[in-house]
Amino acid sequence: MSWLVIAPLLVVVTTAVCTLALGRRPRIQRAASVSGAIGYVGTVSVAVWTLVLGPAAPGAAAYQVGDWPAPFGITLVLDGLSAFMLTMAAGVGIASILFSVRYITPENQRVYYHPLFHLLLAGVTGAFLTGDLFNLFVWFEVMLIVSYVFVAFYGTDYATAASFRYLVMNVFGSALMLVAIGGLYATTGTLNMADMARRLATPDAYGIDPAPVVGLSALLLAVFALKSGLVPFQFWVPAAYTAAPTPVTAMFAGVTKKVGIYAIIRLYFTVFATASVPVDLLGTTAASPLAFLAPVLGAMGVASIVVGGFGAVGQDRLESVFAYSSIGQVGFIAVPVAIAAAAAPTGTLRGVAIAAALVFALHHALAKGLLFLSVAAVEDATKTDRLRNLGGVAGHSPVLSGTVFVGLLSLIGLPPLTGFFGKFLAFDAAIRGIASNPGLPSALALVALLLGAILTILYATRVWVGGFWGRETTAVETASVESGQVAVLVALAAAIVLVGVGFDPVYRFAGTAATAALDVEAYVDVVGLSGGDGA
Repeated sequence: MSWLVIAPLLVVVTTAVCTLALGRRPRIQRAASVSGAIGYVGTVSVAVWTLVLGPAAPGAAAYQVGDWPAPFGITLVLDGLSAFMLTMAAGVGIASILFSVRYITPENQRVYYHPLFHLLLAGVTGAFLTGDLFNLFVWFEVMLIVSYVFVAFYGTDYATAASFRYLVMNVFGSALMLVAIGGLYATTGTLNMADMARRLATPDAYGIDPAPVVGLSALLLAVFALKSGLVPFQFWVPAAYTAAPTPVTAMFAGVTKKVGIYAIIRLYFTVFATASVPVDLLGTTAASPLAFLAPVLGAMGVASIVVGGFGAVGQDRLESVFAYSSIGQVGFIAVPVAIAAAAAPTGTLRGVAIAAALVFALHHALAKGLLFLSVAAVEDATKTDRLRNLGGVAGHSPVLSGTVFVGLLSLIGLPPLTGFFGKFLAFDAAIRGIASNPGLPSALALVALLLGAILTILYATRVWVGGFWGRETTAVETASVESGQVAVLVALAAAIVLVGVGFDPVYRFAGTAATAALDVEAYVDVVGLSGGDGA
């Protein structure tokens, strides 16, 4: 059943090719795009259940492309961590493409919108599944090249400038990533992640010096922080998010941002954590690259919460509020990962903190997917997203406003919505971190989470009271809401409620994903390395 590992990738690439070929038949193209997205959800569901979550599932599986054995060939791995991320991508992806069909004008849909969308999803899927560093770079590039086009999609001066800034920053990041990967190959003699983990665990047996790994991993951390929009690499986020088609922005915030977070968790905890390298940085001392990750990622996460939160409070457009909010919310994901890095490898805190980060990532994907698509529906109906022009939307369109209300309450963290569990687990990890590692860094993490929660309440309240409540404005009086768009929003709002109400299996899934990230031996075993003395 190892072929199920590659099945989601085959479906999404095939859909991209088919929608490209059907460009002259727009109705069939749209049908093929939606059918491909449904097929993607189906194959992800079957693969995850059969290989990871089902009662007879092995827990993980690897697919060797072309039957070349690892570490010499291209390896794809589906384990708990990649399965969790793929499930998240499938949920946001199907909602975004269904909404796109009802939102993007037919003329713009024909301009390569559907092939590009599925290639974006292909890049995400490949990044989550790949088992070697170079192919991680390749799938990152697939994802980013499509992103450049989407940011410039409408061809306005603003979109072109935003795309150019996004291009320059990410080209620099890609070059840095390639340098780091080349350095790791020169150091360890392999690019296969499982093989690299094995070699770093026993460097003497392979005649390697693991000391350069800390510096090289730092370069990768900078790249992944750039891809995730963490401070101080967040400058591209507001312009790119507001320039791209809004359904694509939902994908950017809900899915592509998480690829950087996934890469940090996978490489640092599954691969680099096996290296025994003395590190002493900002009071964190350990014989592991994780001692570098903890304070640096923690500082990025804290700064992101503050910058994103205050930035969102000061915006007067819905899309800008949520763009800055995404900077702050990704900080809520980074802080638990930093807490996990600082935790002792023998305790339970490391797994608990990673699970907290993954649950918050799922919450953010659903909530921000819903809110950005809501922005599109509001703007499509009223021709504006300025808060001062949106008074009375709650009375004019209660169903649309109700979905926005659910998304805002989830951001705030009201039970029993998904956001409550995301924030509860993030705070739980921070409190456990203080108990395990008392000191200023741990206290700052908790204070930042509290400040971020307060700022979220402030900008969410401002959006609702200033933009949806009150007397109807002229723009709202003449607004006509598209029922198909609202149906997608209702489905996403229902998902936020249902995931919260039935949270126990979701948390078990997140726990399985955290265990997969930390169980290096299981990852090496499932890849099935055969030799590998040279690569």
